[in-house]
Amino acid sequence: MTGTNSGRDALAVDTDDLGIATITINRPEVMNAFDIATMEALGQLVSEVAAEQSTTVIVITGAGDAFTTGADLQSHGGSSEPPEVSARRSMDAAAALVRTIVRVRVPVVAAVNGPAAGVGVSVALAADIAVLSSSAYLFFAFSGLGLMPDGGATVLLAAAIGRARANDVLFGAKMVPAGEAETMGIIAESVPVEEFSERVGKRARRLARGPRNALAMTKAGVNAPILAELDAALDRETHGQTELLTGPEFAEGAAAMLGKRRPDFVSLR
Repeated sequence: MTGTNSGRDALAVDTDDLGIATITINRPEVMNAFDIATMEALGQLVSEVAAEQSTTVIVITGAGDAFTTGADLQSHGGSSEPPEVSARRSMDAAAALVRTIVRVRVPVVAAVNGPAAGVGVSVALAADIAVLSSSAYLFFAFSGLGLMPDGGATVLLAAAIGRARANDVLFGAKMVPAGEAETMGIIAESVPVEEFSERVGKRARRLARGPRNALAMTKAGVNAPILAELDAALDRETHGQTELLTGPEFAEGAAAMLGKRRPDFVSLR
């Protein structure tokens, strides 16, 4: 186990006088990687904060130098639950988090202050607006770990950049720097490090001062085509990923990442 904050204790919320609620993932010791309890708590917290009448915008960011590097592999390996139960809980938590971000009425801004990987990328894709610090990157690490994309990434990335480019990124487990992510259309903006907090704040304040109902209906309208496919995608990902998380390819991929070596999938064939 990681010995760091977990669940609601790993999340901080600060709401200003304009109703901008900033939720910070606070597990910097593990680059804000999610254990299952923290991922479940984040989905619940986004829902609760969005339901408050005073909330106008939600900003999700990470403490320290990372946004979130996805699943905490050490936590996953240390779980006392049967592997299939832990895998299913992890997938259910990721699906619930993404559904919540996409469906809440208020705009959600992903302030990606540092590396985002795995389901952390899915959180950024699910947000209505993703802004990356120029030092940040999106790491679509799934296939490199012997996994498929989850958190709706199979549909969210393709919706952003098209099927061919999505396959190129996902099959190759690519790391996409902030500037390239902006050029490709994955994110709204890449911002110089020294201007990042100011620019995110400016965007959030502009949204907070906007027409609440009009923005809510705009969000619903833009997301309608994605929502039509998202539930089916999440179901496919849940079934596929649950199988993969308990299989030999993930065992090899996780061991390779923790051991800082190249995975050997060929020998498993």
